Amino acid sequence: MTLKKRIFIIFIFSSLVPFICISIFSYYTIFSIMTNRVEAGIRSNLKQVTLSLENTLNSLNHISQQFAYGGTIVRELDELLRTEEPFQRMKLQHQFKSKLNLITFTNPDIGLTMYYFEKDQMYQFENLPVKYSFSPEKLPLFAQYYGISYYGPHESFNRLDNKYVVSALRKVDFPGRDDVYIYIESGFQLLQNMFGSNDSSNNLYHVLLDNSGRITYSEIPQLFRTGTIFPEFSEGGSSGYNKDHYWYKQASDQGWSVVSVIAEADFNKEVNRWLLQIVLFSLLFLGVTLGLAWLLWKMVYRPLSQFQTEIKTLSKERSKPGFEQTRIPEFDYLLRQFQNMKKQTWELFNEVRDKEKQRVDLEVEKLLYQINPHFLMNTLDTAHWLAVMNGQQEIDRLIQSLNKLLYYNLGKMGKPSTIEEEIDAIKQYLALQQIRYDFQFDVRIYADEEVLKKQVPRFILQPLVENSLYHGLYDEGYILVDVRSLNRGIQIAIHDNGSGMSEETIHKLLNSKSAEQQKVGMGIGMNYVKRTIESRYQDRACLEIKSEIGNGTSIYLTLPIEEVGERND
Repeated sequence: MTLKKRIFIIFIFSSLVPFICISIFSYYTIFSIMTNRVEAGIRSNLKQVTLSLENTLNSLNHISQQFAYGGTIVRELDELLRTEEPFQRMKLQHQFKSKLNLITFTNPDIGLTMYYFEKDQMYQFENLPVKYSFSPEKLPLFAQYYGISYYGPHESFNRLDNKYVVSALRKVDFPGRDDVYIYIESGFQLLQNMFGSNDSSNNLYHVLLDNSGRITYSEIPQLFRTGTIFPEFSEGGSSGYNKDHYWYKQASDQGWSVVSVIAEADFNKEVNRWLLQIVLFSLLFLGVTLGLAWLLWKMVYRPLSQFQTEIKTLSKERSKPGFEQTRIPEFDYLLRQFQNMKKQTWELFNEVRDKEKQRVDLEVEKLLYQINPHFLMNTLDTAHWLAVMNGQQEIDRLIQSLNKLLYYNLGKMGKPSTIEEEIDAIKQYLALQQIRYDFQFDVRIYADEEVLKKQVPRFILQPLVENSLYHGLYDEGYILVDVRSLNRGIQIAIHDNGSGMSEETIHKLLNSKSAEQQKVGMGIGMNYVKRTIESRYQDRACLEIKSEIGNGTSIYLTLPIEEVGERND
């Protein structure tokens, strides 16, 4: 077993074992305390719901008395129903509704209010829009005493709201008729606030029972269905356990009861939360233990890891300067000596590379002197004047174009060119080809003004145009050269409407020197362009050829716009 594993095991064992023993002992002690606390919270909530519901029923009873018993309201209603003259009836109706609105306005805990005429199966003087399906006979009877019937909870008959409410129906002491009732609903938010005031658990459900123990309302119908008798009601118990749920019952002074139901898992949530805290503390102690073990590991293994990293980066010239101090003098000294050795190795390597580059440059310079471009250009210039003196205009134009093209290609070797110079070189090349083949080429050139002075590698456009000239130009064909600025770069597109190429031919153009040089006039082709952009731009440039047999060829060359510092490099 390694030293690192031994350190971890010793620290974990010495720290966690005592803590686990204390946690097990504390769990059984606190379990009973937390259970009593949760049960007390549920009973407190149950008492609060029962008291709120009693107050709601008393409020409905009190308000219905103002609408039902003989008094100003009933007398005005009687006078309104007896009046047949339209104007007087409209006036009395306005006054009657004003009084009804005053009563409902001063009692914000009530919602829909209206008079119901049982024989006519109609309602009047409602304060809110009523659903067309109003029928008090279908409402769930909750309690009935002292001439008033309480219903619900049930869905409100207010057309604008579908929330559950508690309602009351009381017979009105109306002279000459015994079928007039006043119907009143509790406020829309009253019942929701009543059952929603749950501080003990987010999953505490309520069930309402009438005087006989029948369920009139249930928030958990899959366990306690509305219309059935509540289990163990006849036994008179105040609490019990049924189908993985605990229930607690609170009976009111009016005979009905409220039952709170909570799942066993939710009941034990507080205990589980405390247990989770113990686990989190255990993880904290484990973290501290691992931290101490890591400090010991850092003293020994981390310096060794740094040595391993330095060895891996030996093949990379540009490494991170300096090194992270281990604060152990012996290791820091060894790391410093190793980096010095690495630096000296790369200095020797760069020196050898520079010498090799100088040797290659000398070979190129030797080749240029062998070609002697000045002698060749001077000779062509002499031939130009001889052609002028002898009146040979075609030969004069041929020699001038050849002289300019050679001057451009052989001059300033290794130096970048511009788009404008490249386009001018293409024009000279096309002039030579037109004289050579006695054929007027249809070549159209377009370039944005803003890219004309941008620098590009020398002799990069001619091979692209030359490819289209040899592969795509016929008697009625054309070549389009389009140079545009695109997203901080330059896009060069060469299109022709020739016979097109296969994928195999495209591959040879880009990768085979011999196949290319057999067809071009200058001895340099597409492969040269590809290698040039790869050498200069790496992966920042792209050369792409798209072609179909019989549908022409398109060549796209995308180059980045180099900054001044990059050009100098």
